[in-house]
Amino acid sequence: MRRADRLMQLVQLLRDDDLHRAEDLAQATGVSLRTIYRDMDTLAASGVPIEGERGLGYRVTAAITLPPLNLTMTELEALHLGLAAVAASEDSELAEAAKAFSDKLDAVMPEDRSRAPTGFAIYPFADAARGFQHLPMIRRAIRTRQKLAVTQADKTRAVRPLQLDYWGRLWTCVVWDESAKGFAELRVDQIDTIRSLPGLFVDEPGKSLADFKAMSG
Repeated sequence: MRRADRLMQLVQLLRDDDLHRAEDLAQATGVSLRTIYRDMDTLAASGVPIEGERGLGYRVTAAITLPPLNLTMTELEALHLGLAAVAASEDSELAEAAKAFSDKLDAVMPEDRSRAPTGFAIYPFADAARGFQHLPMIRRAIRTRQKLAVTQADKTRAVRPLQLDYWGRLWTCVVWDESAKGFAELRVDQIDTIRSLPGLFVDEPGKSLADFKAMSG
C-alpha cells in the first residue's frame, strides 16, 4: 500500500470520535508502531486535526475554533480556499501576504489546535489544491441529486455524489458507485476530470448517505 493511501485509511479509521491505540492502528494497516507514530506526526503537520499522543491513543476532531470566532467546517474551507488561491497567484507580494496571514492565524489558534488546517499543506497532501476546481460542481451535484462521471487514473465511473468531507486541506467525496454497486470515498485531489450525466437520482434503499453512515458506524 502506498503511504498516501495508508494515511487516508488512517484518517478514515480515526474520524469516528473514538480513541484508537497505536497498536490497533498498526495492526489495521499492516505496519510497525514506529511507522504509525511517524504517520501521526505527518498527518498533524499536514493539517489534519489529530488529537492524542503516544501511549494514549489518537482520533481526528471535527470543529475548529478561532477566538473570538467559531468557524464551521464550510467557513474554514472557504478561508483556506481563499488563502491558497492568493498564495498561488503570480503577484509575489500578495502571495507572501497570504502566507503571512496564515502564520498569524496559526499563532492565535488554541494550543491544542495549533496544527489546524489554516496553514499550507506539506507532504503527503501538498497537491490537494488540484481538487479545488472540482468542488463547485460536486457541491451543485449533491444539492441537485445529479449523477456524475468521475475519471481517476484513466478509470471513469458513474457515481451518485452524497457528501463532501474536509480533512485539513484534503477533500473526499462519499459516493455510490453505479458500476461497482457499492459506496466509495473519492479523494477530490485525485480526480482528473468530472462531468454531469443526464438524469437525476433519488434515495434508494442501500444507496443513501444514511445507509453509508449506518454501515460505517
